[in-house]
Amino acid sequence: MQNDERAIREVISTWMSATRAGDIDTVLRLMTDDVIFLQPGQPPMDKAGFAKAAKPQSEGAMKFEGHSDIQEINVLGDWAFMWTKLKVTVTPAGGATMTRSGTTLSVLRKENGKWKLARDANLLGPPEKQDA
Repeated sequence: MQNDERAIREVISTWMSATRAGDIDTVLRLMTDDVIFLQPGQPPMDKAGFAKAAKPQSEGAMKFEGHSDIQEINVLGDWAFMWTKLKVTVTPAGGATMTRSGTTLSVLRKENGKWKLARDANLLGPPEKQDA
């Protein structure tokens, strides 16, 4: 496996572990300062918006579990793109668990030798029903 692809997979693994642990500071360090998140039916979200949205999780008011299955990574110099199958489960303290799954398309940029998320299109919705 190519070194850049391995490093990108490590970014995603670290992201998922840090998110599960509520370590939002680590997650924020894995993003470029000009990161943009795209979600269906929502306006684009920047890094400050992400930090604000993640605050309840960092305060323990929300539990996160997730699994990212990387389907493809392509590296083009200091830029890379990938798509994943993602499933997340969010449980607010004292609330009902919500599960979403779907695909993401992400663009990463290498800054000072480290890969960081620069753009992310998150197409998660209710989990698809499996045939019986």
